[in-house]
Amino acid sequence: MTDASAPGGDPTEGVRLQKVLAAAGVASRRVSEQLIVEGRVEVNGRIVTELGSRIDPATDLVAVDGVAVQLDPAKRYYMLNKPRGVVSSMRDEQGRPDLTRFTEELEERVFNVGRLDAETSGLLLLTNDGDLAHVLAHPSFGVEKTYIAKVRGRVTPQVVQQLKRGVELEDGIIAADRARVLQQQGDDQHSMVELTLHSGRNRIVRRMLDAVGHPVVELVRRSFGPLNLGTLRSGAMRELTKVELGQLLTISRAADAARHAGSGTNEGDS
Repeated sequence: MTDASAPGGDPTEGVRLQKVLAAAGVASRRVSEQLIVEGRVEVNGRIVTELGSRIDPATDLVAVDGVAVQLDPAKRYYMLNKPRGVVSSMRDEQGRPDLTRFTEELEERVFNVGRLDAETSGLLLLTNDGDLAHVLAHPSFGVEKTYIAKVRGRVTPQVVQQLKRGVELEDGIIAADRARVLQQQGDDQHSMVELTLHSGRNRIVRRMLDAVGHPVVELVRRSFGPLNLGTLRSGAMRELTKVELGQLLTISRAADAARHAGSGTNEGDS
């Protein structure tokens, strides 16, 4: 960051902060100036209140009201409601339906963050931001995912507690961060269960529910971190809103700061 008001600072180096904010779609230049004066803008973790401040959009990190702002116009972020029967791959060697049917008309090349198995539908994030993808795909960063499963049998409160305490699988014990029964079906042959967890083990929700005696009939991922599927129809895709993107970037930057402070990472998969 270059502060034009600093002694010896070059007033022509970098781009004025209010211009950068306006270009990023945060607000008009006039409103951006007001945000700066009010002390609501941070650059590299430091509050900036001088309107003469200039930054390098390629290297400086900007946040408004504590929420990160993406300054790189080349980065793209999409939410897809993946249908059943589609594999989470940009190119399936077996010729099965893959994600290219949703991305082939995009100008930029994107990739999926984590995976959903072919028979699981729901929220999948597509992006060309490798740094963000790295954080979101690793369970050590604590990014939660919420699933709704239709399962066989009547799920009791005891089973819910077991899911939260932990279920022993062949690759170790796993516990849900949260679990609850949404409803029992009228014939008592099926239940609707909501599970939230941050593990990225392969087919983890299906394996957990199978282990407690309630095999999955249908499974959908409703949320991924701060993102929620909402009313996005199956097979539809949209760009993230500024608010959604800001929330994701804030998580990513906090995790990156923790990593540089000495935190390690573990590999995982959704």
